[in-house]
Amino acid sequence: MLGISNLNVYYGESHILRNVDMSVPPGQMVCLIGRNGVGKTTLLKTIMGLLSPRTGNIFFAERSINQLTPDRRAKLGIGYVPQGREIIPRVSVKDNLLLGLEAKPQGRKGNESIPEEIFELFPVLKTMLSRMGGDLSGGQQQQLAIARALMGKPRLLVLDEPTEGIQPSIILEIEAAVKRIIAATGISVLLVEQHLHFVRQADKYYAMQKGGIVASGSTAELSQEVIQKFLAV
Repeated sequence: MLGISNLNVYYGESHILRNVDMSVPPGQMVCLIGRNGVGKTTLLKTIMGLLSPRTGNIFFAERSINQLTPDRRAKLGIGYVPQGREIIPRVSVKDNLLLGLEAKPQGRKGNESIPEEIFELFPVLKTMLSRMGGDLSGGQQQQLAIARALMGKPRLLVLDEPTEGIQPSIILEIEAAVKRIIAATGISVLLVEQHLHFVRQADKYYAMQKGGIVASGSTAELSQEVIQKFLAV
């Protein structure tokens, strides 16, 4: 579903991503791990077209997307939930959700409503449709951000640290929702995450250090040594 080959990204003359190769198979969850500042968010922003690589290629469904703008990548089927969620605070929960329809290939149609499956995944949102997005708790905003991305019917969901700053009970709800999304829709998920329990839900991991991929494998074989090296604070 997603293929990245020999990707190099710079901020000015600072070399941030170094020869990154990775892939996300259809219907699987892949987790990118690493300490803060190693380039994980930079990689996700490059996938979305918010940053441009100096060299390398990004393929989505076997098509090169290097030249596509972020909105075109979204319409192709890449849903993105950035770090910090970026909910529109003075807009209602309902309108935040409906905004996600803009990412559908044909855009938003005037009479479209919120599918019931969104509320099956995130029941709390149904009770809060008229509330302002900025009035929700951090965990509720994260659920709203994921739901908004799903409104565009993506084939790949990209999540940047969805459990950051969220209470443990909500983390488990978000984990369960992501697993249900994959099981129900067959979409792929690329996840940047530090929470070990969530990391272990993925099929595969890539570990990043100093802008490069330095380890990868099945999360079923994720060793304590790798955990200490790339997840320990």
